Amino acid sequence: MDRKVFHGDITPAEVAQALLAEFNRGNLRAQTLGNGDKMIVQISTRPGAASGGDTAMTVSIQKFEDGVVTEIGQQAWFGVAASLGTTALSALRNPFALLGRLDDLAQDIENLTLSDRVWQVIASSAQARGASKKLSERLRRMECEYCGTANPVGEPSCIACGAPLGKVQPGTCPNCGFVVKTGEKKCPNCGNSL
Repeated sequence: MDRKVFHGDITPAEVAQALLAEFNRGNLRAQTLGNGDKMIVQISTRPGAASGGDTAMTVSIQKFEDGVVTEIGQQAWFGVAASLGTTALSALRNPFALLGRLDDLAQDIENLTLSDRVWQVIASSAQARGASKKLSERLRRMECEYCGTANPVGEPSCIACGAPLGKVQPGTCPNCGFVVKTGEKKCPNCGNSL
């Protein structure tokens, strides 16, 4: 399972809508499940598609405090390998038979690159909303525990009162390396206990 976090003002519904717009056409179909803070988009080959083998994948999009976490489940190739094998066999027997299977070959190659295309759509959707993989505003500042002044991360002492800021510096999740604030009990990226 592949996972990426996008920080910023973006919702699961916006990402799901972008995926629907891109993949609910041609030989592919897409549908959404859920609403609000957690959505799932299922992308698969249309039943009875005119060319190529069948494939399917699930994209999970979940809201968290700083943006969205997206996960792509493992892609299932139903018949893509068989379709590619048939194309190769017919080309070996008769090279001219390849001309009749060009549509199948093109569809199979498109199916093999489906997860890359999904990530491109998600990244484009996030970029259009101004979201990115950069640290969110919440993680770029820390609050002095004595006077409450916001300070840039990495500042050794408070810019207002001069108090040491070592205890409020953010850390990272030991499992995935995601930046977490002091006091967080669970990693917002991987869900492991801190």
